[in-house]
Amino acid sequence: MNIVLLGAPGAGKGTQASKLVEKFGMCHISTGDILRAAVKAGTPLGVKAKGFMDAGELVPDNLIIDLMKERMQEPDTNKGVIFDGFPRTTTQAVALDSELAKMNRPLDAALLIDVKADVIVNRLTSRRMCKQCGYIGSVSDATCPQCGGEMYQRDDDNETTVRNRLDVYAKSTSPLIDYYRGSDLLVTVDGDRDPDVVFDDVISSLNM
Repeated sequence: MNIVLLGAPGAGKGTQASKLVEKFGMCHISTGDILRAAVKAGTPLGVKAKGFMDAGELVPDNLIIDLMKERMQEPDTNKGVIFDGFPRTTTQAVALDSELAKMNRPLDAALLIDVKADVIVNRLTSRRMCKQCGYIGSVSDATCPQCGGEMYQRDDDNETTVRNRLDVYAKSTSPLIDYYRGSDLLVTVDGDRDPDVVFDDVISSLNM
């Protein structure tokens, strides 16, 4: 099964992706993963992408699509792929659909982990991270429960920044959600519940 994963920052996409990978052996791919892997491997497409990245420029859509096609040839994608952070625009979504169809590996669903903005603001502003091991906890954690290290709040986890990130997400992703809804691929799951409950709903909604 091939899935595009949608959801605002802090909606819990990473948690659900990890659960899908663990249970079904799916391959979790983000744009950053594709770029880093291609550059590290020194593939012709990776060399092209590195040129744009070194110049501080955005990697063009057509090159990202080509890199995705290259990545999809790897054997670890045979059990299905979770696309995370890509596509970001309707143009990219159309191109992705076209290329996957050519490979006879069409997209099965666009999974939207839906959480209300106020819930996400509260979730992210309450988040704390361990300076030593990177454990992510909450404001109730005086010290890290894993290593006893100092917990701190990330600079971008303040309310003003979080709300701005949510506004940017809403403006950029709304057309994408409409596109997948129009393609009858959109599956929406309420993400404001215990992660295990959300995961059960994900499996049921995707008929997995």
